[in-house]
Amino acid sequence: MFGQEGCRLRLEWGPEGVAALGEQCAVLVIVDVLSFSTAVDVVVARGGAVRPVRWSQRETAARPADPSWTLRPSSLVSVPAGAELELASANGATLCSSAGATGAVVLAGCLRNARAVAAAARELAAGGPVGVVPAGERWGVNLAEQGDVGPLRPAVEDLLGAGAIMSSLLGYGSASVEAALAAETYAWASVEDVLAGCVSGRELISTGHAGDVALASQVNVSAAVPRLTGGVLRAA
Repeated sequence: MFGQEGCRLRLEWGPEGVAALGEQCAVLVIVDVLSFSTAVDVVVARGGAVRPVRWSQRETAARPADPSWTLRPSSLVSVPAGAELELASANGATLCSSAGATGAVVLAGCLRNARAVAAAARELAAGGPVGVVPAGERWGVNLAEQGDVGPLRPAVEDLLGAGAIMSSLLGYGSASVEAALAAETYAWASVEDVLAGCVSGRELISTGHAGDVALASQVNVSAAVPRLTGGVLRAA
């Protein structure tokens, strides 16, 4: 099977992407725009930290100090400095947990902190390859049940977030076709329209969570760089 060897900038999707890039890349950036990575950015920018919990282990996660703190970014805008939350998701949180076992430096990126995360990835990689992993969605997720989830559904919002990061990394070195195409997609896209119109965005808006989509649509408004250290995402 052909890979992206020889390219400094690489992009692969989901858990298979983590497995493919984790041992090859000096830095892995996990992108889950709606909503894990955006939630992490909001918390870390306020001086807090997030412990990503695998979806299959969410029932054993500790209860938050404030039960109103959830995976919804809008619920986290008042999180106090020093707070450490446990957040579970089938996508971003699970991928961060998996990526932590690869030996790569793991960062969480979104549209809000794309430029800052790209700058940190460039420095931390020190000339080595950087892999960006858009999380995508999972078919068959049941919020009320434990257990495995279905196959990957690529998500346009995560392609856009990965592209925003890649666009700030161009010039670091050769980019794979996948990485370059993500950057090009971001360059011509109307971010707010894409997030409001994509399947995940429409679902959130229809259930009264338009504020979360609005927060996730903000581009380069944050200097936070969440880095996974000791199983916790905190400011790099």
